[in-house]
Amino acid sequence: MRIGIADLADPQVQALIAFHQRSMVEGSPPGHSFALDLSGLQAEGVTVWAVHAEGQLAAIGAMKRLDDARGEVKSMRTHPDFLRRGIAAALLETIIDHARGQGLKVLSLETGSGPAFEPALALYRKRGFKNGEAFADYTLTDFNQCLHLALD
Repeated sequence: MRIGIADLADPQVQALIAFHQRSMVEGSPPGHSFALDLSGLQAEGVTVWAVHAEGQLAAIGAMKRLDDARGEVKSMRTHPDFLRRGIAAALLETIIDHARGQGLKVLSLETGSGPAFEPALALYRKRGFKNGEAFADYTLTDFNQCLHLALD
C-alpha cells in the first residue's frame, strides 16, 4: 500500500471522487450531502491523498484547513474492491498526522446517519472521534452529525 498526495488530473482519482459524490447524494436526504466535487477538492487549503494497492487506486481522502486551529476530514472513500483491508484506517492516520504536523488542535468531520454510514462512523469512533457541536457552516439534523478529535 502506498499513500501519497493525489493527482487530481488522474482519471481514476476523478472517477472515485465522482463515485463518492454520487453515493453521498443518493444516500442522503435532499440538501444534506456536503461531499466536495473535484473543483471543491482543488480549492486552496484542501489536501487530497490517494492510496494505491495492488497497482490500483484503492482510496481517497482529504483534509480542508478551516483556520489556524481546525481542519476537516473530507471525501473519505475506499473503492468497493478494497473494503475491509485497513486502507481507510491507514489513510485516516495519514490525515491525522498531517493535521498535527500543521499545528492544528482539532480535526472535525460532518457525516450522515444510517446503515450506509455505520462502517465509517465505526472507524472514526474507534480512532477517538466523538460526536459534538456543529462547526463551520453545518447544522445538526436528524441525519447530519459532526464528530471531533482533539489533536493534543
